[in-house]
Amino acid sequence: MNLIRDATAADCMSLTALSIQVWLHTYATEGVSDDLAREVLSTFTPAYFQDLIGDPDYRLLVDVDEDNLLGYILLDLDSPCETENYGGVEVDTLYVQEHFHGRGIGRALLDHAKQNAGERLWLTAWAGNAQALGFYKAYGFADIGMTWHEFEEQKYENRILALKKTRLPT
Repeated sequence: MNLIRDATAADCMSLTALSIQVWLHTYATEGVSDDLAREVLSTFTPAYFQDLIGDPDYRLLVDVDEDNLLGYILLDLDSPCETENYGGVEVDTLYVQEHFHGRGIGRALLDHAKQNAGERLWLTAWAGNAQALGFYKAYGFADIGMTWHEFEEQKYENRILALKKTRLPT
């Protein structure tokens, strides 16, 4: 039986491995280039996850089956989306190991996020990731704009998605 709980220091190694696996599967669609390898290996480290677990501006929830990590969601608790003045909590990362897609893990992690954030969730997703965009649309996210993810002098189009229009006071 799966359990969703807050991440702990003991999860950092598994979080690193799962992140690298999911990230490369998603973005290295033409093979692993040096720039992609540098990006993934410099971003996802046990120290990165340890810092997030200790940062009060973030909440990191994991979905585990006994001792095995199946997926996680990272929430930035104070990240207002400037597009159309949407508020609140950014889904920084939602990763589920590919072997477990279609089992409701992503939906369960988002449900837990909604319990923390209400209807103020927003995120960005790579425009080339049709599977993720379809999943978020089916969950109830609306496409509200475009932004760029940049690294090593390359730009990748991302879509900005919001769960529900929640206008902040201006």
